[in-house]
Amino acid sequence: MDGHDPSPPQKYKRLKRIEGMNDARALNWSCFRNQPFLESDRFRGWVVEAIAAAREKHGFQLWAWCIMPTHMHLMIYPGRPESASPVSDILKKIKLPLAQRVIAWAKRENPSMLDRMRDEQPNGSASFRFWQRGGGFDRNLFTHKAIWDMIHYIHRNPVEDGLCARPEEWPWSSAMTYIDRTKGLLRIDHEHIPGVMA
Repeated sequence: MDGHDPSPPQKYKRLKRIEGMNDARALNWSCFRNQPFLESDRFRGWVVEAIAAAREKHGFQLWAWCIMPTHMHLMIYPGRPESASPVSDILKKIKLPLAQRVIAWAKRENPSMLDRMRDEQPNGSASFRFWQRGGGFDRNLFTHKAIWDMIHYIHRNPVEDGLCARPEEWPWSSAMTYIDRTKGLLRIDHEHIPGVMA
């Protein structure tokens, strides 16, 4: 095998993001060709660092997150549109540095991984990708129920995939932080989530 994918290139719909007033945002995106690149604790740790850096730069509130082997879930509150960074800028700050870091690491430490990241175009050009093309999934959440349903859904992902028995057992999510606010890899802005006592 030469690593070339004979299937025709997929066409991706352009994602329309709605920067709504006071809306929480549920975001998720996948690894290139849904490969389990995020099985690596090294890469998962780099994702956590990228989220923290994006949060420091853009000032969004973090309400929930979960890193799965093939994809990511993130729930944020960007703030009011007149003062908040666009979600596309927030995602770029998370996704681009992480992809660059992994590609540089693979070139130095694991060149065979580059074959799995190679994205060949019909015109013969090629690049390396960590994340799947396209904008991923972006949903505006308007009600308390929708917000809490999404938080529970995000935290249940590892259980549904058989990675753990209970959400709080998965270290690569915010589930444990909802049980004990002193634990977890990233601070959650509990005091701003509707229906939570500060």
